[in-house]
Amino acid sequence: MAKEYRKDEFEFFLNQVGKIDQRVKSYLEVAGFEKWEWVYAPANRGRMMTSNIAECINGELKQERELSIIEFLEEAKKLFGKWNFKNRERASYANTSLGSRFEGILQLNTSRSSRIKVSASSTYIYSVYDEDRKYIVWLDRRTCSGGIFQLDEITCEHAIAVLKRKHVVDMKPYCSEYYYPET
Repeated sequence: MAKEYRKDEFEFFLNQVGKIDQRVKSYLEVAGFEKWEWVYAPANRGRMMTSNIAECINGELKQERELSIIEFLEEAKKLFGKWNFKNRERASYANTSLGSRFEGILQLNTSRSSRIKVSASSTYIYSVYDEDRKYIVWLDRRTCSGGIFQLDEITCEHAIAVLKRKHVVDMKPYCSEYYYPET
């Protein structure tokens, strides 16, 4: 339910929870959907659902908590430096313009796009038919009624089908700059 891209699909699952236990549904409503559900999030959180970064830091600095504040901060600085160096080094060896994980997602979406039918409504608006469902893709807004294109900011299979029809070969410019190794 937390990873649904469309509000109607989220509402369906929320109602299913209510049928099982109305107290759980009420609790989730009071907690606020914007705190844990992708489609209600006030800001794009990317594709990952993760624990708070503070939990990661605390896990790494368990023993260091016994040190004085100055020594603790020095150890935290070393930890961040090590993490940044490792991530920068990993990104420098990347041969693709997207990070490897996102390159894989883009390739999967590209293969899925082959079964999709596309009908132009205007220069930038397209109706896309995927099996028994219809989606609307707006290229200039980088949106798809399926929700994945704008929430994940990576070219979804519906947008790729449209771009292929327009003879666009490189899908990467339609992905967020956050997925590029140098970022």
